[in-house]
Amino acid sequence: MKNFAVIGAAGYIAPRHFQAIKMTKNNLAVAMDINDSVGVIDSYFPKAEFFTEFEDFSEYIDKLTSLGKQVDYIVVCSPNFCHVKHIEFGLERGIDVICEKPLVLCSNELETLIALERSYGAKVYSILQLRLHPSIIALRQKVQNAPKNKIFDLDLTYITARGKWYLRSWKGSDQKSGGLSTNIGVHFYDMLHHIFGEVKHNEVHFRDKRSASGYLEYERARVKWFLSINSENLPNEAIAENKMTYRSIVIGDRELEFSSGFTDLHVQSYQSILVGDGFGISENRAAIKTVERIRNQAVVNATSKAHSLLENVIRG
Repeated sequence: MKNFAVIGAAGYIAPRHFQAIKMTKNNLAVAMDINDSVGVIDSYFPKAEFFTEFEDFSEYIDKLTSLGKQVDYIVVCSPNFCHVKHIEFGLERGIDVICEKPLVLCSNELETLIALERSYGAKVYSILQLRLHPSIIALRQKVQNAPKNKIFDLDLTYITARGKWYLRSWKGSDQKSGGLSTNIGVHFYDMLHHIFGEVKHNEVHFRDKRSASGYLEYERARVKWFLSINSENLPNEAIAENKMTYRSIVIGDRELEFSSGFTDLHVQSYQSILVGDGFGISENRAAIKTVERIRNQAVVNATSKAHSLLENVIRG
């Protein structure tokens, strides 16, 4: 049984990690968050220690080590801008780290993490769960089996409605979250790279706090993409079913079944990590560079490369 520590225990994504630790028959030794709304821990590990001050958390980790009960993994679920320092905290103690997406905000920080791995002999694992989704695995196999000169045309749409709190939290700050495309989109760009190869062209057609749209060319695909946290962009079929999240990948004229199959992906990620097969730092490079460019480059006119929902956003 391995001992885990979680940083960012009060966040949205932390319960998936608690579940994964429990489902893989391991133990949560200690958790930390500056917020104390962490009652969900009781459903998984009611005996886990908890701290709201990082210094207390750090002291407890070091105390366990001195007693021969060293933590085996530190899980980073903290706000995006804290990831590097929290990963460094684990690596400096020789503890392997599991970090939520995005691993970093800027591509040069990947080199920092690689250097830290070498210095301290510990490993950084990232959660790139869409690579494990059955529909994505099947699509990747289809692309690999297709003629090498075949280029696929895709429309990618992801709308996940968020209230006013979102923009008033750290997630609404580009400096802290990396902006919309980074915070909610980075795992989709990783998925696209994983299936269709290297990015050849990247342009942005619209970008504000609540929506973004653009066009990407990969070695094997042309992709029109649209991301939004604005509920007004939800399609009628989602609204009719009271769904606040809408995912769609259309390849040519066919819809990829992509509405379910997400619940166990963190568990599968942990299973791979625990046997040393998880995704490391370098696997993140393409997606981090993609969102970094989306965040920083100038917006251009969309022309024929526009996503079908872009006109509604501009007009609205």
